[in-house]
Amino acid sequence: MTGADTLSPAVTGETLGQALVSVLATADPLAKSAGALRLAEDWRKGRLEFRFDCRPPDRPARPERPELRPPAEMPKRRRAGSRERRIALLHAVAHIEFNAIDLALDILARFGGGMPRDFADDWTRIAAEEAEHFLMVCERLKSHGANYGDLPAHDGLWLAALATRDDLAMRLAVVPMVLEARGLDVTPAMRERLAAAGDEESAKVLERIFEDEIEHVAAGRRWFAHCAALAGREEGEYFRQCVKNGFAGRLKPPFNHEARRRAGLPEEFYLPIAEVE
Repeated sequence: MTGADTLSPAVTGETLGQALVSVLATADPLAKSAGALRLAEDWRKGRLEFRFDCRPPDRPARPERPELRPPAEMPKRRRAGSRERRIALLHAVAHIEFNAIDLALDILARFGGGMPRDFADDWTRIAAEEAEHFLMVCERLKSHGANYGDLPAHDGLWLAALATRDDLAMRLAVVPMVLEARGLDVTPAMRERLAAAGDEESAKVLERIFEDEIEHVAAGRRWFAHCAALAGREEGEYFRQCVKNGFAGRLKPPFNHEARRRAGLPEEFYLPIAEVE
């Protein structure tokens, strides 16, 4: 599929914890992607012991490029009409998907020791799907004569991971149920802009990402329900508390209510703390 197939996957260790940390410690984007795919396969085929004996790093390894800037210093993206604008849009998507690989690996490495094996089934699969997304978007960048790392990117996604590193319920509320759910809101419009600009192949890639992300949000909701039950909390109120305490941004419309409902995320969870249009 991509150049990642030619790399030696960055997976070492006999336990799931060791394998996760080895991929998190891999900086090269293609090697990290190959590692996530190999880790998911090894787990699925029973090659890794269900044991968490390594502490994940607070920050995963990162390549020298792209240059990371504070979110407020990032240039505004415009509509995807020109080649340069399409590259900027695709580069931003690639950066999100690259971070999403590490977010899926980190939630399992950090919190998996106290969870059922199904938790590992979900997050190894999700990490592999995020790697597939990243590689597909990188191929689209190459078709436009660009590569991941050519443009600056922001560190906002990992700042959210740092803010929730000690609380699984908060991590689930903020990352899959807020940040990934936001992707459900904005991806259809990006897909349509690419299609309108004649880039049907990139639009198809975003459609694949959109459909997969519905299930990723749904997985976050399922495990958040598990945490709420353990804590004896009502889900909606617990979600809103976790978001207020763990998310520095704002929940703002427009919302893709239909896609969110497909992911099991009802309006009564997020509308009470959303900004008014």
